[in-house]
Amino acid sequence: MSQRPDPWIVDPEDPRAPPQEIWDRLTPAQRDHVLASLPSEFPPNEACPPEGDLHTEAVYGARTALKRFFSKTGRGSIYVGTNLPVYYPGLTMFSPDVIAVLDVPTHPRNSWVASAEGKGLDFALEVLVLGHRRKDLVTNVDKYASLGIGEYFVFDRTQRHLQGFRLRSGGRSYDPVVPQHGHYASRVLGLELMLEGDRLRFCVGDAALPGAEELIDKLEGFVDDLESRLAAAQARAEQEAQRADDAEARLREALAELERLRAERRG
Repeated sequence: MSQRPDPWIVDPEDPRAPPQEIWDRLTPAQRDHVLASLPSEFPPNEACPPEGDLHTEAVYGARTALKRFFSKTGRGSIYVGTNLPVYYPGLTMFSPDVIAVLDVPTHPRNSWVASAEGKGLDFALEVLVLGHRRKDLVTNVDKYASLGIGEYFVFDRTQRHLQGFRLRSGGRSYDPVVPQHGHYASRVLGLELMLEGDRLRFCVGDAALPGAEELIDKLEGFVDDLESRLAAAQARAEQEAQRADDAEARLREALAELERLRAERRG
């Protein structure tokens, strides 16, 4: 008896999630097998050359600012990820620098599989330093709109330029986000984006959210202050201990002298 072929086989050279009609027919065990087969690293045809510290700082600075803001404001159902392989039904994997998805669990993931998650991306951000300008500024604009990604922003750090795109109501194409006094409103995030020199900032009104470097500086200052206080407390404790030892020694001397005087009086 011949073995039934797998309903979906992942090609390691071009990994894709199954089309939605095939996904819908899979059993839970078959879906788990597909998810385990989808790579969480980039295949050679998707890999881009490393873009260095300027790219990394901007990407993880954005992620840190967003995750901290949403956790502190109680909007804990917004997932924020960086450089995560994204799989839409039947399409080639892609990976925006930063993604956000509303109203989903925020547990760590190795990839975003739209069929398994029950929805696609709501927000995507690309940071352009040494990468493919046409991909970020032309190809992705059409591609992300066709996938129904609500908003797409491109931060060109080299040119110090920011562009935003928002999905047209009921459509699969983008309109540009028009800045107001240098601020680009993100309706998805409920925040504004702006440039401060060569840095991308997320804002609530005029107040910029702290980025990773600022949080590190703040924590380092906090740690330094605590270390100074601890050292001062230890010094005071040592001084108090020394005073206690001196008082104890003086007490012993006084008791000894008292006993000597009593002995003289008895004698």
